[in-house]
Amino acid sequence: MTSTATTSSRVKVWDAGVRLFHWALVSSVGGAWLLTDPRWLHRWIGYVVIGLIVFRLIWGLVGGRHARFADFVPGPRRLVAYLVAMARGREWRTLGHNPAGAAMILALLTLLSGICATGVMMGMDRYFGQEWVEHWHKGLVNGLLALIALHLGGVLLASLRHKENLVAAMIHGQKELHDPRTH
Repeated sequence: MTSTATTSSRVKVWDAGVRLFHWALVSSVGGAWLLTDPRWLHRWIGYVVIGLIVFRLIWGLVGGRHARFADFVPGPRRLVAYLVAMARGREWRTLGHNPAGAAMILALLTLLSGICATGVMMGMDRYFGQEWVEHWHKGLVNGLLALIALHLGGVLLASLRHKENLVAAMIHGQKELHDPRTH
């Protein structure tokens, strides 16, 4: 009797650096958003976020294959082609970050850097009490919240369309080597 069951061919995609960064950032951003008081705690969480951003920038150069910016940052044509394919329900599956996810990473890191910069500025004598600094800080936070919602929606959409749990993959680091829809 022969078995018709296929064996799973899982491959490690997200290294420990990417996964620890991701969940530490989720915790830190959530903590900073929820804990605006006491201010010292909010400020220290912001410093942790700065450290995480620096780590991710370095890890994007020296980390594992799918952690490296050179592996996943798309050019404009590839990004547009992916978004058009996604709108038509025909986007291709990637083992690492897809072009939309890569653009989201860059946008999130950029906004987080701006939030951290304006947060540091608010504590400096030169900018203390300057309304425009606080205005930009809060505006960037609102932009970040919108991007987080878009990110979560994209993860859900990709998980459903490609029949894979991307949240679980960001926990254990593994994905199916081949498109699960073909098994």
